[in-house]
Amino acid sequence: MTDPETSPEDPGNGLGNGAGTAGGPVRIEGPWTHRDVAANGARFHIAELGDGPLVLLLHGFPQFWWTWRHQLTTLADAGFRAVAMDLRGVGGSDRTPRGYDPANLALDITGVVRSLGEPDAALVGHGLGGYLAWTAAVMRPKLVRRLAVSSMPHPRRWRSSMLGDFAQTRAGSYIWGFQRPWLPERQLVADDADLAGRLIRDWSGPRQPDDEAIEVYRRAMCIPSTAHCSIEPYRWMVRSLARPDGVQFYRRMKRPVRVPTLHLHGSLDPAMRTRSAAGSGQYVEAPYRWRLFDGLGHFPHEEDPVAFSKELIGWLKDPEPDR
Repeated sequence: MTDPETSPEDPGNGLGNGAGTAGGPVRIEGPWTHRDVAANGARFHIAELGDGPLVLLLHGFPQFWWTWRHQLTTLADAGFRAVAMDLRGVGGSDRTPRGYDPANLALDITGVVRSLGEPDAALVGHGLGGYLAWTAAVMRPKLVRRLAVSSMPHPRRWRSSMLGDFAQTRAGSYIWGFQRPWLPERQLVADDADLAGRLIRDWSGPRQPDDEAIEVYRRAMCIPSTAHCSIEPYRWMVRSLARPDGVQFYRRMKRPVRVPTLHLHGSLDPAMRTRSAAGSGQYVEAPYRWRLFDGLGHFPHEEDPVAFSKELIGWLKDPEPDR
C-alpha cells in the first residue's frame, strides 16, 4: 500500500519520518523519558516513567501515546513501571507498508514487552488499543499479567454488535466511512486535521478537552502517513469479516481470556454504546470487573483522569480482584 500523503521528510519507505525527533509533535517533554524499541520487525516509540511491575498503555484513535500523560505519572507514583507506546503507524513509531491486522498489531505489543526485558505486563488499552489488548491476552497469555480495557468490547462482541445492533452500527458509522479509498485520509488531515479534533470533542462527554490538548492531537495526525496508517486497522476489521483471514481470527478469539480483567466504560460514550461493551464478560474465564463511569464519554482516562487512575491502580494492586 502506498500513501498519497508523503512529503520530502517522508519518502514513503516505512522507516519513519521525523516524528520522533526532539522538539517534534510526538516527543513531548515531561517527567517521562522517550526512546525507541525494536519489536516484531519494526521500531516503536515509547514514553516511560517509574520502576516496578510493567504497565503497558495502548492508545486508541485518533490519538497517540500522549493520551496517557495523566496515568504515566500516577502509575509511576503508585510503584509501577508505566510505559505508553505508539502503535504501528502512529506517533513516533514506524509507518510500515503492511501489518495492520489485529493479530500482527498484538504481536507488536507483546514484542515490546519482551524488548523491555520484562516477563509480562499489565496491558491497559483504550479504543483500538483495547481491541488489541483483548487480542494479545488471547494470543500470548503468558506475557499478559492483567488486562484493563476502556471503551472497547471484546473483538467477538464488537463484531456481533456492529453487524447485529442497528444503534451500534449507526454509532460506528465512522468505521464504515473508513472503507472508502483515499478520501478518509484526506479528510482527516484537511484544515490541519480539524476532523481529528472534532471527533475527539464529539466523542467526549460534558468534560470537553481544552484547545491546547486538541491542538496536540491535530499536529500528531498531520505527520505524513499517520492518517492512512491510523485507518488501516479499521479497514481490516470490516473488510475481513467475510474473508478467510477474518473468519480465522474471530474463530481464534473464541479462546477465553484467562487473566484478571478490568473493563471500564463511560456511560455517555457515543462511539461505543454501553450495551455493546457490557457483554464482553462472557469471553473471560477469570476475575472480571465492570466499571461504568457516569457522565463520561469515550475518553474516561482523559475526561476524569483522577477517577480513572484511582480505579485502575486500586484494581492493579488488588491481590484478589473480584468477579
